[in-house]
Amino acid sequence: MPEKYSVEDFLAKAVDAAKIAGEVIKHGFYQTKHVEHKGQVDLVTETDKKCEELIFDNLKQHFPEHKFIGEETAAACGATELTDEPTWIVDPLDGTTNFVHGFPFVCVSIGLTIGRIPTVGVVYNPIMDELFTAIRGKGSFLNGKAINVSSQTELVKALLATEVGTKRDKATVDETTNRINRLLFKVRSLRMCGSCALNLCGIACGRLDLFYELGFGGPWDIAAGAVIVTEAGGHVFDPSGKDFDITSQRIAASNPLLKDAFIETLKQ
Repeated sequence: MPEKYSVEDFLAKAVDAAKIAGEVIKHGFYQTKHVEHKGQVDLVTETDKKCEELIFDNLKQHFPEHKFIGEETAAACGATELTDEPTWIVDPLDGTTNFVHGFPFVCVSIGLTIGRIPTVGVVYNPIMDELFTAIRGKGSFLNGKAINVSSQTELVKALLATEVGTKRDKATVDETTNRINRLLFKVRSLRMCGSCALNLCGIACGRLDLFYELGFGGPWDIAAGAVIVTEAGGHVFDPSGKDFDITSQRIAASNPLLKDAFIETLKQ
C-alpha cells in the first residue's frame, strides 16, 4: 500500500463517492425508471450504470493505481479477477428490484480489499439516510456511532434474513424453499429485504441475528458488508462452516453466540 495514503483516507474518499451516488439514487427513486433485464428477474436501471461510473471516476481520481471491480462492469465485460493489490469492489445500487418498486431498502456498497482481505467498507442507504462504515481493526459505525452485533443466544428467538436469488429453475427454487421451510421451525421469523449488503449491515447493528445467501451476484454484494459485520463483533463464514471466500457467491453471518448452532441447522 502506498505510504502517502492511510486507511482513513480510503474510507473518507469512499464515503464521499457513496454520498455522490446516493444523491443520484435518491433523485431517481421518485422518478419513472427505465428498466432492463439481466436475467428473468435480475434487473438493471440507468441509475445503476450512472452510479457505478460516478463512483469509479471519483475514486480513480484519488487512487489511479488501484484496481476496480464493479457489478455493472462485470456484467458488461465479464468478471474481473481479484488479486492481492488494493481493489475497490462496488455495487452501485444494491437492491435494484427494490429501487424499481419504490421499496426503500436500497444502497451503495463500496468495499476495498487489500491482499484479498476486506479492509474498508461503506454501505449507504440514501432513502433512509443510513451510512454504515468500517475499517479493519477499527470498529463499525452507523452514522458515526459505534455498532455491535446482537447478544442473542437462542436460535428460537433469532431473526433470520435470506434471499431467494435470481434463478427461477425448479431445482433451485425447490432447494431454496425447502431450506427455508426447515429453518422456519428453528427461528423466530424470517425476512427477505432484497439487499445483501443491507442484510449484512442488519447483522452488524443487531437488527438481524442470522443471515445467509447462496448464489448472489458476486463480491460487490458482500465486500463492504463483510468488514462491517466483522468489525461489529460478528462472524462471516461459508454456510457449510468453512472459511468465508469473497469470490464464492456463498455467505453466512451471525453473532458469535449463534454461529455454531446456525451452521448445524444450515447443514441439516
